Amino acid sequence: MIRIGIALGDVTGVGPEVTLKALETLARERTDSGTEYLLIGDEAIVHRLKERLGLTLEIKVHQPSARRWPDKLEPGAGEAAAAAVEWVRAGAQLCLAGELAALVTAPVNKEAIVRAGISFVGQTEMLSELAGTERTAMMLLGQDDRGRWLRVALATTHVPLRNVAEHLTQEKIESVIALAAGACGDLGLARARVAVCGLNPHAGEGGKMGTEEITLIAPAVEAARKRGLDVTGPLSADALFYYAYRGNYDAVVAMYHDQGLAPLKMVAFEQGVNWTLGLPFIRTSPDHGTAYDIAGKGVANSSSMAAALKLARQLARKVQSPKSKVQSPKSSGATGRLH
Repeated sequence: MIRIGIALGDVTGVGPEVTLKALETLARERTDSGTEYLLIGDEAIVHRLKERLGLTLEIKVHQPSARRWPDKLEPGAGEAAAAAVEWVRAGAQLCLAGELAALVTAPVNKEAIVRAGISFVGQTEMLSELAGTERTAMMLLGQDDRGRWLRVALATTHVPLRNVAEHLTQEKIESVIALAAGACGDLGLARARVAVCGLNPHAGEGGKMGTEEITLIAPAVEAARKRGLDVTGPLSADALFYYAYRGNYDAVVAMYHDQGLAPLKMVAFEQGVNWTLGLPFIRTSPDHGTAYDIAGKGVANSSSMAAALKLARQLARKVQSPKSKVQSPKSSGATGRLH
C-alpha cells in the first residue's frame, strides 16, 4: 500500500476545496488501486467542506493538534497561516519517518505567514531545511491540451530580481542541471536532454550585456557535460522555450523564478505541478496560490491538484520500498481507503 499525505494548506483559500475535488476525480477514474491518502489538517473543516460540496469520499484525517478556530476566518487570517505551516511540517516529518511515501502540499500564502510572525521564504526552502539538505531545486512541469510538455527547474527560487545574480554560483547551477537530468529519469523519459538559460538578454551577447554566462553558467554546463550529462547552454531564454515546447529538450534550467514560470504557466496554467527535486522524500504541489477571491464559492479548478497527486503517485510507485509497508500514524475521523 502506497500512502500519500496531503497537507491542506491555508483553509481560508482554495486548498481544501481543490484537494477534495481532486480526490473525487481520482476515485471516479478508478486508477488509485493500492494507494491511500491521508489528509493532514483539521478534521471538522474537512468534513464540513465535504458535506457542502456533496461528496461521498471516505476520508482519513491526521490532525496534528486540537486547534481552536474562530467562528469565521477572514482570508489570510493568522490562525490559518500558522496552521498551514504546522501541517506541512507534520507531513514532512511523517515522510522522514517512513510513514508516508509522498507529500502533496496545498497552497499557502507567504504574505499571510510572514504577517503571522513566522519566518518563511517558501515551502521548498522550509522542506529543504527540515530534511537537512541544501541540494534541492524546484521543478515546475505541465502539458498543454495537445500533450506538449514543459519541465522547468529553477537555479534560484524566491529571490528579488535585483539579487538573482549574487545568488547564482557555478556549483548551484551544476547541481540543478544534475537534478533536472535525474528528474527525467525518474519520470521514465527515453532521454534526458537539458537546456540551460542564460541570465541576461541574448545570453549576455558574449559579455556585452553581462558576464554571468561566461563566468558561471557556461562552466557549469561544461562540468555537467564532463559528467556525461546531455546538456546545452547557456542559451537565450526568449528562443529556448520555443524549442523546448517543440520537444527539442526534455527539461530547461532557468536562472530565476519568472524566467521559468511565465512560459510554463502560459502552457499549463491549470495542469502545472511543482515538484521539489533533491529531497529524501517525494513532494509535489499544485502550481497555483490560495485564490482568496474565489475561496468558499465552490468554483475552484482542481486540475492542478489532481495532476500533483498523480505525479506523486507515479513517483511513489517507482520508488516503492519496504518503508511503504509501515502502518499509517494514528488518525482522527473516518478511516478507510478512498474508493
